[in-house]
Amino acid sequence: MKKMVMLQGKEMTDSIFAQKHLERLDSMGRLVINPISGKPSPEHVAELIEGAEVAITSWGCPPLTSAILDRAPNLKLILHAAGTIKGIVVPVVGERGIRVSNASDALGQGVAETALGLTIVSLKNIWRLAQNMRKGEWSKENVTELYDITIGVIGAGRAGGHYIRLLRQFNVRILVFDPAQSEERIKEMGAVLVSLEQLLRESDVVSIHAPAIPETAGMLNEERLSLMKNEAILINTARGTIIDEAALTAELTKGRLWACLDVTYPEPAAADHPFRSLPNVILTPHIAGAVNNGKRRIAAYVIDELDRFQKGLPMHGEVNLSNLHVMA
Repeated sequence: MKKMVMLQGKEMTDSIFAQKHLERLDSMGRLVINPISGKPSPEHVAELIEGAEVAITSWGCPPLTSAILDRAPNLKLILHAAGTIKGIVVPVVGERGIRVSNASDALGQGVAETALGLTIVSLKNIWRLAQNMRKGEWSKENVTELYDITIGVIGAGRAGGHYIRLLRQFNVRILVFDPAQSEERIKEMGAVLVSLEQLLRESDVVSIHAPAIPETAGMLNEERLSLMKNEAILINTARGTIIDEAALTAELTKGRLWACLDVTYPEPAAADHPFRSLPNVILTPHIAGAVNNGKRRIAAYVIDELDRFQKGLPMHGEVNLSNLHVMA
């Protein structure tokens, strides 16, 4: 392997790649690291990428346009050390036969682990019981174990798939709504493919892992939220646009549901947004994917993908560029 270049700003590289990761990459080719902090300009990226065969990108990189790619006619692979590639990869990348891999699978593991944590803590009513303990109370009211209940999973892609695999360690019924998946595939995962309406009616916990695409905008609207069971838990670690927030606010104001929201639209939620004050909402600052040391998982994933590419093996995170319209 000849030249490999990291296009993201230096501080982003440092937050994802430890020294051991950089040394491993350098042993696999001649590694060039963007030395400048901040979001790189298209002009700077064009200079960096010149003559490269592999480009590593991440958050903050500009789109890899024809003008940039013209500087690297031998570019074979783009490894995106982040999730969605929509802001980086343009159609010309596929037209030039450049292969693309992203780290959605690595990020999905963190999302799934967060969703599982929120599931357990919310079912056990730990949020409220902890507050009660501070007041000198001692009660075990409204505690539910992760046992013999129904969990609904909206979206069984990377993150949703990991969440389902984690749930299989428990004795629970798992329902899935995902138009992109076959009934056979969901059955293999240990779940049951159902309509969105059935999932909402029957689930004790609903966890959202769908992509933010036009088809999912406002998908959980007033009519569909009204189908959810009283005392059901709604978890969103995907994207805020999937929920009609006004409709959810109305349901929460009734005290009928409990919500754990790691994402809102827009982000952050306004200072006076009801989500910040309603007692049955847990609001977190979009931490479900990869934060702090969790970003190292992305680095390890990128290195594994490069190793597989060099050995001629299939890459686990390779992106089918014809499916961009249904990807997160």
